[in-house]
Amino acid sequence: MAQDISQDKSAIRNASTVIVLRDRHVAPRILMGQRGAKAVFMPNKFVFPGGAVDAGDHHVPLATAVTAPNDARLRDDSATDLGSALAAAAIRELFEETGQVLGTRDHWPDAPPDWQDFAATGHRPHAAPLQFVFRALTPPGRPRRFDARFFLIDADTLASDPDDFSAASDELSHLQWVALDDVRSYDMPFITEVVLSEIAARVTDPAPPASVPFFKNNEEESLFLRLRGYAQPD
Repeated sequence: MAQDISQDKSAIRNASTVIVLRDRHVAPRILMGQRGAKAVFMPNKFVFPGGAVDAGDHHVPLATAVTAPNDARLRDDSATDLGSALAAAAIRELFEETGQVLGTRDHWPDAPPDWQDFAATGHRPHAAPLQFVFRALTPPGRPRRFDARFFLIDADTLASDPDDFSAASDELSHLQWVALDDVRSYDMPFITEVVLSEIAARVTDPAPPASVPFFKNNEEESLFLRLRGYAQPD
């Protein structure tokens, strides 16, 4: 019988986080929101939209797939191919927490329950714009642990109005576009600050990075790795 990780608070859950970058060549801004004061994980912190991969995310029919080299790098240091599920989780969480739609125009009459509100916008999930830029494993001893993949997208790829948060849930408050020059004045988790440093260094370059940083914190040691997506030997 498969383990029910929803009941095991010590389990490491795969997760996706979305960094939406706007006006990158003029006055770059990042979409962020604030977690609630009663949240178990990172209360009161300003974060990017994102969350854990749900079981249903493994079966969502994406309108477009994650592109190379992002797909290969997502498979690095991973027991199974989670690329599609991670992409689905990223798109779903972005929509749930901000109301923003990363999708292609299409009719989706058989959308699963968690995706019916998304489908009602007249779109299917569009994974091609997702650029895999960072990965981090929550250190031991935290109330929740996630193996989080961070995806960068340009706001121009959204199918929705980037200033309209009317369809957002209440999981994040104070949703706003934060100028990269001002972002360090906000109360953020340490790992968010690290990721923002990576984004700031690449803001004018739309190409995928040469490699993806991976902070791998396990019970034995903390490692800083680079995911390059090279073909694995047979």
